[in-house]
Amino acid sequence: MLLVPAAGASQQPSPYAGLGTWLDIYARPYWVSPEREVAAMARDGVRTLYLQTGNYQEADALFRPRLLGRFVDTAHADGLRVVAWYLPAFTSPRQDLRRALAAIRFRSAHGERFDSFSLDIEASLVQPASLRTERLLRLSAELRKAVGPRYRLGAIIPSPVGIRRHRKYWPGFPYRGLARDYDVFLPMAYFTDRDIHGIGASRAYLAADVAIVRARTGKPHVPIHLIGGIANAMRPSDVAGFRRAVADCRPLGYSLYAFSVTRPSTWPALNARLPRGAQSCS
Repeated sequence: MLLVPAAGASQQPSPYAGLGTWLDIYARPYWVSPEREVAAMARDGVRTLYLQTGNYQEADALFRPRLLGRFVDTAHADGLRVVAWYLPAFTSPRQDLRRALAAIRFRSAHGERFDSFSLDIEASLVQPASLRTERLLRLSAELRKAVGPRYRLGAIIPSPVGIRRHRKYWPGFPYRGLARDYDVFLPMAYFTDRDIHGIGASRAYLAADVAIVRARTGKPHVPIHLIGGIANAMRPSDVAGFRRAVADCRPLGYSLYAFSVTRPSTWPALNARLPRGAQSCS
């Protein structure tokens, strides 16, 4: 059964556009009061909440469904969109499909649903990488078939610069294959993992990630939501470099990971008017 989009959904702004923030299932204190956290996000200028619904290690398909519903209801009431995301292992393809579809088909107590779904593509339990790729592409095709052509799907992918540097991690990463089934790419451009700091260095890393996605998918205008570094590992100059990359590369949307570790002083910088792009995205 296809998931029928809401009336006028194709004319609505993409849920991946603009400033976003992330909440995972491990930030337990932030799940106590969804209403309080969503209010804070709205004050911080967030347009989309990326909310984890589960992962392959959890016993249940959906993490705390009642609280998921409260997040969705409150976010929509406050004018925010909500994108569900799930981390598969690819060790049990049937389980991964069921859990992804559980998030896509989820309804709150008030009948609200997620605005989109993204698959978190990073687990490397399955070896060799060729088998992992085969299972990923099969899962992606099954998701697209289940939701139909109009439903927006996002692919959360590892840093392309990191994939290139760590050649044994995921050789032959299937950018073009994923581009067949996903509308948006969300690269985890965590330059902070490599202890990179400063405006120029951070901007260069982030721009390279965007450029690689555009080149390897064969779609120079593929929609991208750029996920910058780990928020509490970033210095003010790193945030400035992130903003410069956004200005130069013009992704559809942008965010830092995650809401639970974003300093209050960072939000004004993320919301400030972006500087005019002065360089090409390379």
